[in-house]
Amino acid sequence: MRERCRVEETIYNMQQTGPENLQVISDFDMTLTRFAYKGKRVPTTHNILDNRLLIDENCTKKIKKLLNTYYPIEIDARLSTEEKLPLMVEWWTKVHKLLMEQKIRKDLLAQAVRESPSKLREGYKMFFDHLAEQNVPLLIFSAGIGDVLEEVIRQNHVFHPNVNIISNYMDFDHTGVLQAFKGQLIHTFNKREGALAHAAHLTELKGRQNVLLLGDSLGDLTMADGVSNVQNTLTIGFLNDQVEERKELFLNSFDIVLVKDETLEIPNFYCTVMHKTAYLETHGMETLF
Repeated sequence: MRERCRVEETIYNMQQTGPENLQVISDFDMTLTRFAYKGKRVPTTHNILDNRLLIDENCTKKIKKLLNTYYPIEIDARLSTEEKLPLMVEWWTKVHKLLMEQKIRKDLLAQAVRESPSKLREGYKMFFDHLAEQNVPLLIFSAGIGDVLEEVIRQNHVFHPNVNIISNYMDFDHTGVLQAFKGQLIHTFNKREGALAHAAHLTELKGRQNVLLLGDSLGDLTMADGVSNVQNTLTIGFLNDQVEERKELFLNSFDIVLVKDETLEIPNFYCTVMHKTAYLETHGMETLF
């Protein structure tokens, strides 16, 4: 934490109004899902589609080549967001075009997810279940593939009614074959536009003026821009990759930075104290950290 005192004050203020005034906004890939497990990278929702059921070997090679080209640009601390924007659009557009050419079948998505090594972060069940029990809306804002994202959550048995998702959704034809992607393209650095565009439709979020925001990219910090009359915002950043190169940037941007942490321990503890009256006065802020 760059400013511990401010973080403590924010958490205290948010705790005073309780869970009925809270909403949680989170990225998905490498935020709610693990970045790595047992030394191996965990697939993103795009990478889960890398299954012979869905795409051929040639397509896999082309998508991997695009990843190797554009991912270093996405996380390059030397480049500004403005410099990255057109390149991110270029990356996502090329990948989606390749996927559409593969004529992906909707009825095979669930099997592809089951066969993938995708993993939510340790403590995910407590995180999802607790928010549902307290009727706290969880908005998942992802530049990934919404159809795959939903299936991952569903197969982990945590797709509760309080979960809302904004993502890139596939458009299937009448035979269940991918023909296009719906709506505006969402990538890492245009989430602000998506947040503003969807704000009016998410009526269950209105009146909830405290925001807990989770992300793994500086672009995720704009996910709450559609929230009106915000009183308190607490941001938690998962710094998964190129730690030394990006640590200073993350510390200057997020309230709390978790370095190579594959758990949801800190968000879970925060969400737990939100509904316990006078918890912080009794146990003190030190219990959070």
